Amino acid sequence: MGGNETDISKCYMLRSPLIFLATIILLIFYNYMKVSIITSSYNREKTIRGCIESVLAQDYPDIEYIVVDGASKDGSLSIINEYKDRISKIISEPDHGMYEAINKGIRAATGDVIGLVHSDDFLYSPQTVSNIVKRFEETHADFLYGDGLFVNAENTDKVVRNWIGGDYRLWKVRHGWLPLHPTCYIKRSAIERKGLYNESYKIAADSDFLFRYLLGGELSVTYLHEYIVRMRMGGLSTDSARRKQMWKEDIRMYQSHGMNPTLTKLEKMLWKVPQFIGAKFK
Repeated sequence: MGGNETDISKCYMLRSPLIFLATIILLIFYNYMKVSIITSSYNREKTIRGCIESVLAQDYPDIEYIVVDGASKDGSLSIINEYKDRISKIISEPDHGMYEAINKGIRAATGDVIGLVHSDDFLYSPQTVSNIVKRFEETHADFLYGDGLFVNAENTDKVVRNWIGGDYRLWKVRHGWLPLHPTCYIKRSAIERKGLYNESYKIAADSDFLFRYLLGGELSVTYLHEYIVRMRMGGLSTDSARRKQMWKEDIRMYQSHGMNPTLTKLEKMLWKVPQFIGAKFK
């Protein structure tokens, strides 16, 4: 486990009953924006603890944390249940993949803003959610995204890709650019208008979701130039064994949005080049 996760674990252990009591008092007397965070997990006993603790270590007082486990067969659920007193909702039942699990979490969410922290990932710092909320309050945006780091799966201090989101421009979206999915936090009111993830995609549902939200230009979008998440390399779309399936799904997805699939796929790949170069200097 990387040094960042060790610090998160220490922070979690140091939280006192007095801090908890102060949080309750603040919630009573101040109208905080509620943030729902969803973690979907299946057989992730090696990484789920660091993910959970990164959320519980946040200094923002009004977080609804929802963990959706797909009836894991390893020790994941036992680890999740260690934190059941501080997790708002735990759903554990069989599903047909990550996007069905995320949709379950969204349906269960009651927050003003909804975001994701995948089970292999962890929030960048204890101030991450506070910084996100501050930006929402300043801009009144519907949709926020930021920066993220892809890190080595075994050594999470080693950066492999440095994803700097950059300013939102509609022309960029039309040429294959999308924000990093786990850095996206969206008003629940916008999700109610634009819809959930398309579960017919097993890999490309996040890209389809983002194109649906951003391609039309109807939503107010803001960019938070701060790191939001560290992501372990090796997710569904970064596993080489699944690249062929990813290519097929991307082609279908681009066609569904009226885009030239081959050209847009190539443009998407070009947007990633600076991330690998930037990682060398991180």
